[in-house]
Amino acid sequence: MSALGIPAVINDFNAYRSGNVLVGVTGEVTLPDLEAMTETISGPGILGEIDEAIIGRFSSMELEVPFRVLEEDIFTLFTPTSPIDLTLRAAEQYTDKTTSAVDYKGMRVVVRGIAKKLTSGTLKQGGTMDSSVTIELTYYMVEINGDTKVELDKLNGIYKVGGTDLLSKIKKLC
Repeated sequence: MSALGIPAVINDFNAYRSGNVLVGVTGEVTLPDLEAMTETISGPGILGEIDEAIIGRFSSMELEVPFRVLEEDIFTLFTPTSPIDLTLRAAEQYTDKTTSAVDYKGMRVVVRGIAKKLTSGTLKQGGTMDSSVTIELTYYMVEINGDTKVELDKLNGIYKVGGTDLLSKIKKLC
């Protein structure tokens, strides 16, 4: 679709925990960075050093879910002994290059993990509290228009990009 469409904006999104809409989430959730773990290699045949990415191994990933105020839903997320299964659903607006018509495609981001931080925020008359829950992620998946673009499951040894299992050869060898 990107060849025919010019991506514009996220028109709207919702956050769900176990199928229920989370109330009080602010208008912005920053998705986690996927940063490969690396090992520096050097020696004969290499002019200097190279930080080699270790395929399928990633640094810690966090997702902060911001809330306007302390609501019931923030406390349902902040239970360090219960895993969190969170789904973000968005409508991405784009312009069709051939017709100039505005259209939409779906985006779904699924994360799983455990709460590791509660930011209670501030109390101010007439203001938001800017509370949040930070989740340590063990699972991350991005789907666009029904196609899985990236899936990383740290606990079950899954790392796929564009539907290709990048660990399949390693699994056969081990």
